[in-house]
Amino acid sequence: MAKKPNISEVKTTRELFSLMPPENAGLLIAEMHTQAKQAVLREIAATHQTVKLPVDQIVPFDDNPYQVLDNEEMDELVQSIKERGILSPLIVLPKPDDAHTFELISGHRRLFAAKKAGLKKVPAVVCNVSRDEAAIMVVDSNLHREHILPSEKAKAYKLRLDAMKQQGKRVDLTSSQVGTKLRADEELAEIAGESRNQIHRYIRLNNLVPELQSLVDENRIALTPAVELSYLTEDEQKNLLETIESEDCTPSLAQAQQMRKLSEQGKLDMDAIFGVMTKPKANQKEMVRLPMESISRFLPKNATPKDAAQFIEKACEHYRRYLNRQRDMDAR
Repeated sequence: MAKKPNISEVKTTRELFSLMPPENAGLLIAEMHTQAKQAVLREIAATHQTVKLPVDQIVPFDDNPYQVLDNEEMDELVQSIKERGILSPLIVLPKPDDAHTFELISGHRRLFAAKKAGLKKVPAVVCNVSRDEAAIMVVDSNLHREHILPSEKAKAYKLRLDAMKQQGKRVDLTSSQVGTKLRADEELAEIAGESRNQIHRYIRLNNLVPELQSLVDENRIALTPAVELSYLTEDEQKNLLETIESEDCTPSLAQAQQMRKLSEQGKLDMDAIFGVMTKPKANQKEMVRLPMESISRFLPKNATPKDAAQFIEKACEHYRRYLNRQRDMDAR
């Protein structure tokens, strides 16, 4: 393990973060990314002319990973736009095959709210960047949003990682340099405030059928079991969905791991899935609990809970034999 530098020896941002408690470093990194992102968007708006574009000429960016929710917060934004207009212009990319259509890079919620507010045109900055740079900007404009669904993270991380790999170099529009060239997934991990392994776990969710992704978003299936299920074939996943619906159950990590193993062996048919999913889980087995003080007078002195369980089991066996003898005597 590399020795941590003294504070006087720190030369890079990464070394500085290594001296901090992980939770503090994570919060600081997230704040830096947010401020840097806002600075970049302000710079784009300041150095490009703002124009008024018809809302029907603006379309979502291809593979946009984020959803726009029509909820109470949206209603507040709609009311704000009605009263004060759109204060921060949208950022758009000209669609290469259509001179009158623009793909939205930043401002998806503002565009949705503008349409609800009845606006026909919105202020926008037309930004001529490559598609890879645009993809990175699309992801980063929402990366540190308060509520992001697992399926959104899965699509966003894949989109950004693919764009970074396509560029073949460090191109980070929303964070400061850390002094050394990193792998694409390491860069993304720092930007997102997640570990590399966690980044790849989320990306695996893209291999789930949409219905299973929805169960993960609804917290009915946890991330780790979902990753195991992502290795099942599409047909196996659909068979699993049928069992989930018919039996009103969701897989635990152990069950997901067992199904993945059966799938790798080519043995995961509908019967196998049903057998795995209907087998009682360890924490679902019925148990009889007795307080120690209620049975302590019957137990040997200094008996442990394990001793007590063995004592009760033997006592029950002796009592069963007694009842059998009584029944035999009564039958004579």
